[in-house]
Amino acid sequence: QLSEDVERVSENPTEEREGEMEVHEDSSSVILPDGELGTTTPSLRFSKTCLKNVFSVILLFIYLLLMAVAVFLVYQTISDFREKLKHPVMSVTYKEVSLYDAPGIAFYPGKARLLSCKHHYYDHIPPLINPGQPGDIECTTQRINYTDPFTNQTMKYALVVQGPRDVKKRELVFLQFHLNETDQDFSAIDYLLFSSFQEFVSSPEKAKFMKDCESSYSSWKFSGGFRTWVKMSLVKTKEEDGSKTVEFKQETSVVNYIDQRTEPRSDQLFFVVFEWKDPFIQTVQDIITANPWNMIALLCGIFLALFKAADFAKLSVKWMIKIRRRHLKRTRQVTNHIS
Repeated sequence: QLSEDVERVSENPTEEREGEMEVHEDSSSVILPDGELGTTTPSLRFSKTCLKNVFSVILLFIYLLLMAVAVFLVYQTISDFREKLKHPVMSVTYKEVSLYDAPGIAFYPGKARLLSCKHHYYDHIPPLINPGQPGDIECTTQRINYTDPFTNQTMKYALVVQGPRDVKKRELVFLQFHLNETDQDFSAIDYLLFSSFQEFVSSPEKAKFMKDCESSYSSWKFSGGFRTWVKMSLVKTKEEDGSKTVEFKQETSVVNYIDQRTEPRSDQLFFVVFEWKDPFIQTVQDIITANPWNMIALLCGIFLALFKAADFAKLSVKWMIKIRRRHLKRTRQVTNHIS
């Protein structure tokens, strides 16, 4: 309404001046009582304009507060993203299989001799008929000599045996070693596990293959005079550079062997059983929980809100300035009209 009045006055200045002259002439002949000079309507309009200005200022402060919150969210989002990039989370997944790739079991018997090796199923190991005597060797074995990877001078002799595969039938490998004499107080045989016996067989340089395995995998021992159960589980690890490593975790239980041979002997017998613990292959990898696309979408939304808030604040300021100018112009016109 104010803008229409201002436009009407600006378009018809001659009519306004004629109206002013008529008012002067009428005022000279007619005396109006106090309070009837039209002061009620401008005061009401002024109060409405004041309320609008106050409301606009409040809205402006609210949007400024929202802009500050949006800026804080941008900073916090970028900080969290950088922190998650520095600290990835370890993810563990399990894959169930029915058949494993047959592992390789490398024994370092020294002076001990392999007497028998058999594959059994469903954890059924029949009693030994002639303990300490040579028996059947039904396992796939290979013998290899290579230099020690840590000294490069000492020659090492390894007996490599193919491990169990069928986890559903609970396949196991049972081996018996015999050591006639030893110059040590404690007798034990070292062994290590590697992931694939087939890779060893197909390798053109088996000595180098065994040197790499010994430098990469841990070795364990099993003692004489006991029956040692080894339950294996396979762990695959994916590194940050994309490389993959394979290692074994094992649970070992030892049971005393009761030697029932008639004559007392000074030799040592070694018994060891290898089987799979469960049909699950454990895969470990580091993952980054921060998703760059989610962060980009969040930042776009925040910046859009910032631009909208800034645009609204600019329009609010322009609107208040315009209203103030119109009010001052209207006040001057009313004052000139009364005078």
